[in-house]
Amino acid sequence: MDKPQGWTSHDVVGRMRRLAGTRKVGHAGTLDPMATGVLVVGINRATRLLTYIVGTPKTYTATIRLGQSTITDDAEGDVTASTPAGSIPADAIRAAVTGLTGEISQVPSSVSAIKVNGQRAYNRVRSGEDVVLQARPVTVHSFDITDIRRQDGGAIQDLDVTVRCSSGTYIRALARDLGAALGVGGHLTALRRTEVGPYTLDQAATLEELAQDLRVLGIDEAARALFPVRELTASEAQDLSHGRRIRHDAAGDTASSGYGLRPVAAFAPTGELIALLEQRGEEAKPALVFAPGEAAS
Repeated sequence: MDKPQGWTSHDVVGRMRRLAGTRKVGHAGTLDPMATGVLVVGINRATRLLTYIVGTPKTYTATIRLGQSTITDDAEGDVTASTPAGSIPADAIRAAVTGLTGEISQVPSSVSAIKVNGQRAYNRVRSGEDVVLQARPVTVHSFDITDIRRQDGGAIQDLDVTVRCSSGTYIRALARDLGAALGVGGHLTALRRTEVGPYTLDQAATLEELAQDLRVLGIDEAARALFPVRELTASEAQDLSHGRRIRHDAAGDTASSGYGLRPVAAFAPTGELIALLEQRGEEAKPALVFAPGEAAS
């Protein structure tokens, strides 16, 4: 779905529970309340696929403001420092962006949802604690500037950017670190997620649209987009539906969409998702089994 601004991911799950008439709803990767865009939501049996979706690459469009730092590294926090940034040339900005591209070590924002001793970091910050999280490796596959604009009489510069990155990358931390590298501070003023793995804004619906028509992506189609695929014989489908192993057949697995995911999605001759398979030597072991008719629910 296309998450609206001001809603938490938990808010969306609560709303979807009411729309779908079931408690079994989850999401694949939190979006901050300020952010909008693609939030993959699973309903009923499809929640079993969410753990695999969480680790896929994400794509964002964002606006980074150079010249101001905030306590939250985004526009929702108070400004903690201001440094004129209007004189920084575009070449210097692009060079700093290049330094934040590729495999990097990133310190998440202190107001992230990461747990510290069992409590969310943002809750510790709100209670007055000074929280500094440990750096973690992330991959920024691409970090492209699409526009640069001077604002506030030239004292600040706003950058429109598109970022494709690994799961666990914080875009507001990129904004903070870009400002720090340029010596003027920076924070995020807008964020929109446009892709989660193979799922894009073109497939997304707003809450208002879903309230009128709860259209969903079928689990068969969702799995085909996400995993390598194996087409089963009728006897293999029967064995897997009862939890039995079958022979491994690497040649029968079609190429995945580039997400590096295993297991393999195994489909019956009818086109129905039967199981997710993991290789065990010469055999393929079902990691998840969907009973006949279950995958559609």
